[in-house]
Amino acid sequence: MKRTRAGLQAGVTLIELMIVVVIIGILSAIAYPNYTQYVIDSRRATAAACLTQQAQVLERFFTTNLTYVGGDGDANANGTRDLNELQCVTDLTNFYTFGVTISNASPRQFSITAAPRNAQQSNDSKCGCSLALDQAGTKGASGTPSRCSTGAGVTACWK
Repeated sequence: MKRTRAGLQAGVTLIELMIVVVIIGILSAIAYPNYTQYVIDSRRATAAACLTQQAQVLERFFTTNLTYVGGDGDANANGTRDLNELQCVTDLTNFYTFGVTISNASPRQFSITAAPRNAQQSNDSKCGCSLALDQAGTKGASGTPSRCSTGAGVTACWK
């Protein structure tokens, strides 16, 4: 090491280095779980927005055809956008499974769902439920955790 004018050595001591390592460890222990939960929450919010976007596509189809039947199909067949080709569905493919239910028996009703997959479901401590939206704009949540069926659970999932 270089000697300074006063004859002292310049550098970093081992104890100073250990203090920095401990501080970084503490910050990491706090920041990483918060970051992980933030990512899960943002994916859930994106899935909820995607359900709304899918509902808008179906409503546009209904305006022209007075039925939802066929509104979720192939763009080449009926001139509508395929719901599975929306950008939000493509972005969330690894985290959510989207589904649309339109019955010929009730052609003026639909139900759209977004079911979490893999780590999105198991690591979501606030929700972990399937999100649902129908033609009336009713928001719902269903799934294995008991909190999914409560009003507070539905509110937490759609927050």
